[in-house]
Amino acid sequence: MVFDRDGSGAAGVAAAIQASGGRAISVLGDVRDVKVVKSAVDRAGTEFGGIHILINNAGIYPRASLVEMTGEQWDEVLDINLKGVFHCTRAVAPQMIERRAGKIVNISSVNIHVGAPNFSHYIASKGGVIGFTRALARELGDYNIHVNAVTPGAIQTEAEKRLVAAQGKAGDEAVAAIVARQCLKRRIQPAEIAAVCLFLASDLSDSMTGQTLNADCGNALY
Repeated sequence: MVFDRDGSGAAGVAAAIQASGGRAISVLGDVRDVKVVKSAVDRAGTEFGGIHILINNAGIYPRASLVEMTGEQWDEVLDINLKGVFHCTRAVAPQMIERRAGKIVNISSVNIHVGAPNFSHYIASKGGVIGFTRALARELGDYNIHVNAVTPGAIQTEAEKRLVAAQGKAGDEAVAAIVARQCLKRRIQPAEIAAVCLFLASDLSDSMTGQTLNADCGNALY
């Protein structure tokens, strides 16, 4: 199941999965809405017999300096990026607990390690995701539920392209500076992060929980 507030985006991903031979449905919704999230989880149970893997990937990253940022802007980012992870995880956890098995992968950001100006709300939310991941790994481990996180670097997504384009020359220079800091001097593609998530969702990672995998072409080394 692909759950997104962008209906066309979710439908496109679901169509790609189906074209490759898989089964998929797209559901339009917002991770901030508890009732909508529960409804989506219930539908997945009907269509697929339950949820075995959860990837918490919903997020926004509007640019705003600290002194210009409003409380509403701060709340919107925290509500989607952090509270959304809570809503989705809480919705699927009961069936994973009952089944005594599950894989949860939370998407954070390399910026929790390196920082970035004008994104304090975003980085605060993504730092919270790491804390939530570690707490849930302890809490759900007795039920054989694995909870891990990924901290991607600057991925060349459609959303990033729009952000960079809106900044003009400054956006291009910012991207070039990030690539220059990386050990591998190239852009990161979305499929590469998907591969890391696939590893954490597979049996290959059965000995891992509460961990954070950094996938940033060597930007932050820790």
